[in-house]
Amino acid sequence: MRQLFVEYHESELLQPLVGEISWAKHLLILAKCKDEHQRFFYIKMTARHHWSKTALTNAIAGRLWENTLLNQHNFEETLPSIQVEDATSVIRDEYTFGFLHLSEPYTEAQLEQALLSNIRDFLASMGGDFTFVGNQVGVTVDGKHFEIDLLLYHRTLQCLVAIDLKIDEFQPEFAGKMNFYLSALNHNYRKPHEQPSIGIIICKSKSRTVVEFALQDVNKAIGVATYTLTESLPKELSQFFPSSQELAERVEALTKNLNDKRVNKS
Repeated sequence: MRQLFVEYHESELLQPLVGEISWAKHLLILAKCKDEHQRFFYIKMTARHHWSKTALTNAIAGRLWENTLLNQHNFEETLPSIQVEDATSVIRDEYTFGFLHLSEPYTEAQLEQALLSNIRDFLASMGGDFTFVGNQVGVTVDGKHFEIDLLLYHRTLQCLVAIDLKIDEFQPEFAGKMNFYLSALNHNYRKPHEQPSIGIIICKSKSRTVVEFALQDVNKAIGVATYTLTESLPKELSQFFPSSQELAERVEALTKNLNDKRVNKS
């Protein structure tokens, strides 16, 4: 209790949040997270998604904070401002599919079927509020038939989320293909009350610079992530990690809408 007081009482970020989650979860965050912005992130995410202690432990072990801050997308340029913060918190830089127990080599079809066979674990690894719509979902444009690997729905964002699975490195043409899928979804499947659809391309690996250039002129909301089949640290990412000032700005922007919603409710 003394340690919590010493580390929280002068923090403008943390002091107001003490009552938002349980004592046991505060102790876990205090022990596992040393940066106040990291602690702020996990407190807000725990309160928002009603995480159990086990779910919080898994989020910290899976480096959710780092993977959220490092994510690559074009949401600021393509989504309504009211949707950007929530969408940003959804996309990860890397997903861990350790529950699949796949052995090399495997095909994209085998990866997809393995995810379907472990759908609950897959949705949990994607984050909160996702529901499964279908796989190999057909879209028809000008008489030609195309299929989206996986189609999810996000309850908070109230939009369809198209998933394109790739077992190799990200290529620029993947973004064009996803842009096409999202146009078709918005035109043919999107309900009047729903927000614009979002696409997530999940690849085995990616060049961050190639992703940045590929998304620059795309007009639909797309995020690009990698996946791993083992619990591992992010690969060679230290040079991309934001500075302390940038880190503070990103975390505050990411969670600003949570504070705004809390004020509006009160």
